[in-house]
Amino acid sequence: MGLLKDFKAFAIKGNVIDLAVAVVIGGAFGKIVSALVSGLLMPVIGLFQKETGGDWREWKVPAEGKIQFGVGEVLGAVVDFTIVAFVIFLVVVKLMGYFKKKEQGPPTTKTCPECLETIPIKARKCKFCASVQPDAAQT
Repeated sequence: MGLLKDFKAFAIKGNVIDLAVAVVIGGAFGKIVSALVSGLLMPVIGLFQKETGGDWREWKVPAEGKIQFGVGEVLGAVVDFTIVAFVIFLVVVKLMGYFKKKEQGPPTTKTCPECLETIPIKARKCKFCASVQPDAAQT
């Protein structure tokens, strides 16, 4: 019973539920990007491929013998990945960084100029070296 209880406590944590929601939304977003790339973007690229008649999926590069490399499908997957990675970068790095900066309040600690230890900002005397701290109005 201990294992089941531990798993239940783990699964109900907010982080696990948030992660599950993010995976589902990310999967749906990936499908939207794939549809955008295959339905709108890659047909435009296919217009420049005269040898395939405009079908980008059929774009192949012949190699030695009967081997042909399917460049069209790979190019579509690379474009998919690039768009998804860029959007994730925007959301995670830029948007979350903006909110983290906004959430930070005024500092609660300061560094003692004598011993360089971290002390509360309202401290009048350092608890490490007993030096008198400059007044907050002076700094």
